Amino acid sequence: MTGLAEVTSPPYDVIGQDSAQHLRDADPHNVVRLILPPQVPGQPGAEYQEAARLLRDWLAEGVLAAENQPALYLYQQRLVDPAAAGDSPGGDGVIQRGLIGAVRLAPPEARIVLPHEDVMPGPVLGRRRLMETTQANLEPIFLLYDGGPGTVTARLSSELAAAGRPVLSARTGDGIEHTLWALTDPAAHAAIAADLAPRQALIADGNHRYAAYLQLQADRRAAGAGPGPWDYGLALLVDHISFPPTIGAIHRVIPGLDPGEAVERAKAAFTVRPLPGGPAGLPAALDELAAAGREGTAFLVAGRGQLHLLTHPDPVRLEAAMPAGKSAAWRRLSSAALQELLIGDLWQITDDDRTVQVVHHDAARAVALADQAGGTAVLVNPLTTADVYEAAAAGERLPRKSTSFAPKPRTGLVLRSFAAG
Repeated sequence: MTGLAEVTSPPYDVIGQDSAQHLRDADPHNVVRLILPPQVPGQPGAEYQEAARLLRDWLAEGVLAAENQPALYLYQQRLVDPAAAGDSPGGDGVIQRGLIGAVRLAPPEARIVLPHEDVMPGPVLGRRRLMETTQANLEPIFLLYDGGPGTVTARLSSELAAAGRPVLSARTGDGIEHTLWALTDPAAHAAIAADLAPRQALIADGNHRYAAYLQLQADRRAAGAGPGPWDYGLALLVDHISFPPTIGAIHRVIPGLDPGEAVERAKAAFTVRPLPGGPAGLPAALDELAAAGREGTAFLVAGRGQLHLLTHPDPVRLEAAMPAGKSAAWRRLSSAALQELLIGDLWQITDDDRTVQVVHHDAARAVALADQAGGTAVLVNPLTTADVYEAAAAGERLPRKSTSFAPKPRTGLVLRSFAAG
């Protein structure tokens, strides 16, 4: 019998090609078939039509069930391993709890929903076309807001988790138990809406999808459409005071850059120190990278079995590489130095999704991909939550793929069909 773990997936943008195929093979109803439909050679756009057909079929067959009344969903992620429970905010293994629902869209200038990263046109267009064709939000974006244990939302969520009957629960291979409760009481909906209305939300994950939400809304308005489901987007809202997220590193892989040449060019603005190479040397090198990052900007350049630590960027060269109009806080970001100084200035490469690949968290995989392509991997330290909030609060966008917040919501537990409002 198929379990929920076999038909759900991580968010679309952290799934590599090999992982996507593994998920497709795991079950014919895995949601990856909707969020990452394979392209059809010679038929541009056919993948979106296939996703729409599958969605219709799964609804008709009962693979997906539509809720028969308006609902918010309390979503909890808990570490099953009791040894890890002491690290969770509640001491019971719960690492994150939030509400999944439809959030009214707001333009960036309204300062209600705060993007924090630059987005690339290609991924935004792809997500928008997928929404247009399927007429659905297939996975929630991840929003953080300031709350605390005394808020109405926190109280109602705790009560539901303690006394409510879950609508589903699934345990995934990473040891996390995902549990969902439905909150259907209109009075509770109104109380939560009033509690959340004055708050700002930071987009922790889903900057491209939120931009796609806004594009789709603008397209519908330009076509003369009035208010409709395109005025909202599916989101998971988490109180980061009660459930602080972690931020992981997003490494870079540049297939076309020879690692020896990369190191030589880096010497023009960085102190460069070789480290013991090969797979056996990577753990110790990552420790050195983390230690150097506590003192300032640092990167680890890897390729062809060699590892080099880059530290102490030349302040004059660094300042000259920075774009005009950016704040001092933005210029201090290690991701800004990566994009503007190392990749852009020294290596003369545009950091975009066509020429620079990204790998979430897994440094060993980034190195392996670089070696397979005869290219260069750049391993980085994660930013801090304070870095992200400072930039977002000032209305600035971080360089693309600067952050990877965790734990991310599991895709496939809640979808939002426009036909259902």
